[in-house]
Amino acid sequence: MAHALDKGSVIAVVGSGAMGAGIAQVAASAGHQVLVYDTRPEAVTKAIAGIGKAYDKLVEKGRMGAAEADLARERLRPAASTAELKDAALVVEAIVEDLDVKRALFAELEGIVGPDCILATNTSSISVTAIAAQLQRPERLVGMHFFNPVPLMALVEVISGVATDQGVADTVYATAEAWGKNPVHAKSTPGFIVNRVARPYYAEGLRLLQEQAADAATLDAVMRDCGAFRMGPFELMDLIGHDVNFSVTQSVFKAYFNDPRFTPSVVQQELVNAGFLGRKSGRGFYRYGEGVTAPAAQAEPLAERPSTVRITRKRDVADPAFDPLLAVVTERLAEHGVTPSHPSLFDGSDTKEEPAFHVHGAAIYLTDGRSATQRAADDNHPNTVLFDLMLDPAKSPRIALARADQCSEEAWQGAVGLFQAAGFTVTRLDDVPGMAVMRTVAMLANEAADAVNQGVCNARAVDIAMQKGVNYPRGPLAWADQVGLRHIAAVLHNLGQAYGEDRYRMSPLLRRKLAANAAGARFHAI
Repeated sequence: MAHALDKGSVIAVVGSGAMGAGIAQVAASAGHQVLVYDTRPEAVTKAIAGIGKAYDKLVEKGRMGAAEADLARERLRPAASTAELKDAALVVEAIVEDLDVKRALFAELEGIVGPDCILATNTSSISVTAIAAQLQRPERLVGMHFFNPVPLMALVEVISGVATDQGVADTVYATAEAWGKNPVHAKSTPGFIVNRVARPYYAEGLRLLQEQAADAATLDAVMRDCGAFRMGPFELMDLIGHDVNFSVTQSVFKAYFNDPRFTPSVVQQELVNAGFLGRKSGRGFYRYGEGVTAPAAQAEPLAERPSTVRITRKRDVADPAFDPLLAVVTERLAEHGVTPSHPSLFDGSDTKEEPAFHVHGAAIYLTDGRSATQRAADDNHPNTVLFDLMLDPAKSPRIALARADQCSEEAWQGAVGLFQAAGFTVTRLDDVPGMAVMRTVAMLANEAADAVNQGVCNARAVDIAMQKGVNYPRGPLAWADQVGLRHIAAVLHNLGQAYGEDRYRMSPLLRRKLAANAAGARFHAI
């Protein structure tokens, strides 16, 4: 088992921008002597001063002792040239994202550092294999991909290129762990873990907007309130910058030889063409600046509370995506003197039946990837209403509904009144296949499964990466387990049928899991 680098070893950081400074701060806090080098000496001076101020703030907040901060500050030293990095045990590069520039730097470093020194690149998008290819000893170069801001973000992707020695990767993993990070091993493939698996979060949101499922503010609210994501896709893209986000999407798309799963969006391309790059330009999907009022999410007007509600569900068969909502609705309706009846408990062996709420003639189901209109036609039940996935109905202030085109106004108002009486703000989405949270989670899980299937990482790593790297409320594979792999597979199949696109093809690993154990298939062991 590999051990972390000894605290007496020297860590060198090349590049003193936000990422380099953050890496230096973390390494110094962990007890290492840290050398910081940049081609601009004044940038190093500024970075070290900034790290000192960061330590002062931590002391003020009680997160760091004053003596501890002083010692960490003393461990930071500027390097006037790369020659001063000769005694480093680990050199972490955090410079411009340019393959030729990185190759030139590491070729130079290889002639300076000792034979046991590990060379690490903080690249977020360039192949680690390609960076190492021209080195005399490519086996000692590894990816050490931190996330911004480095002191706050826990994830470190430890990326192995084709030539990377496993012992080197294991040492870097152990070192990142000793620094208080959550490292994960990954193979050098386009986007690594996070930038690959996260693509559907943006792509599905952009497609929903393009298909007029709702406006950006409404879709963001649904993803936050129902899906418990920290930010909706549109406010997140505005924060990242559309030039950056669109560039990463293009890069991944091209790197995977134009796989339709990663197709960029013309909606985002138009924002880039217009110069509407998000917060940094004052306008993206939203406008920013003094006096600007944030747009409100859509909410249905107050409807009459139903006096009777009927529930159909499988007898003695738990449904992890339906039952939590049923429990919340039942408890909250009881406060209004309404007790849902259960006259239609059907045999659990009948897999064609699905649990539903029934009110004013409406049958209300969890979306399975079909539009409500398509399901109404398939079931020969015009008054069909669908609800979107929620991470935790007990904590969600909102529920998203969609109605079939055939659905009567009375049935729709009954559905709206039911969930309003249960304490939810009801938001209507136009009738698009899979709604918002469900199709996004299904596609995130599918992409995560493909990453595991292709040996990029294991199931545990992909879930840790998405939670710690981009703050997802649950790892995509754990979420798929919770919803049920059969339901996730149905959503993907129905999305594929609706669009006729290879974009929604099911991961071979998901198919394999289902075939091996259709009823109890899971990505994670309990």
